[in-house]
Amino acid sequence: MQSSTRNIPFLLLIVGLISACSSATPQATATAYTPSSDEDVLAEQIATWEAENTALASLPSATSPPPTATFTPLPTDAPTLPPTATPGPDDWQAAPITPASISERAMDIYLQGLAAGNNQHAFAKVGDCGGTPSWFLGPFDGDAQYYNLGEYTYLSEMFPFYEGSFERTSVATNPGFNTASVFAPLWADPNVCNADEGPLQCEYRLHNPSVVLIMLGTNDQYKPEEFEASMREIIEFSIAEGILPILGSKADNLEGDGSINSAIYQLALEYELPYWNFWRAVQGLPNNGLQEDEAHLTWAPNFFDQPRALNAGWPQRNLTALQALHAVFEAIPDELKSN
Repeated sequence: MQSSTRNIPFLLLIVGLISACSSATPQATATAYTPSSDEDVLAEQIATWEAENTALASLPSATSPPPTATFTPLPTDAPTLPPTATPGPDDWQAAPITPASISERAMDIYLQGLAAGNNQHAFAKVGDCGGTPSWFLGPFDGDAQYYNLGEYTYLSEMFPFYEGSFERTSVATNPGFNTASVFAPLWADPNVCNADEGPLQCEYRLHNPSVVLIMLGTNDQYKPEEFEASMREIIEFSIAEGILPILGSKADNLEGDGSINSAIYQLALEYELPYWNFWRAVQGLPNNGLQEDEAHLTWAPNFFDQPRALNAGWPQRNLTALQALHAVFEAIPDELKSN
């Protein structure tokens, strides 16, 4: 038993090295982009993207998407299952993109966490390279010139409430992370984490969140049969800490049978947790919002008022994540929001 335990860090290292979530550069319409949290760099990237897409719009449709091409996200309240049906794990594809409501049990978890001292103004991110702020949600703590909410202006009401969490670099997000990695002290940042802490425990101690966005699964493709048990451990640890998990599905299907997304949905049903069906949000995008490697998302700025931007995977991920987070925000009692 002791020898087997010592091998775990080595196995995790191998998984990380061959992980699908590598440092590969995200692809925009014509140029490779690496989104940046540096405002000057981001402004330059956005200007380049706008110039390219203006030029591409004038090209023949054989070499670029037609200028009139648009993508309309599925409404969050789109009909899915018959009203009398009991959702099951096989219904994950038909589940709404963002939660239609927050369960009583989910709010109990949240309120118990607040009573124990969790910070209602903090949310955490747990995931792979796609959870780092330069890619994910970071701009929403910054200058509004770097995003445009378009018709989704209602989302801005929660920006002051969660200020600081959007741009926070979570120690529980890292390239190559899978569900096992987040409990392994090997992967924790030694500069801020204790010797016996995994990244998840460390992030919860440092940030003291009340809500957590859990975005894992892409790098579990190598052992999908172990995913459910590992994800269950993450969920139960979070609940024990009084932190409400929002479970997100993934855009890819690297495991080949959709079993990881199905497991995520099954766990959301079992624990009555908010389910963010990101997979459904990218259906209808070019190549389902994925680059040629079928793992990494396509990039565009967070301009939710521009159809060309919403044809890329990353703006859709940021938009629908904000909507999922807002569903929880709306469920928070008004008297707590005023504190």
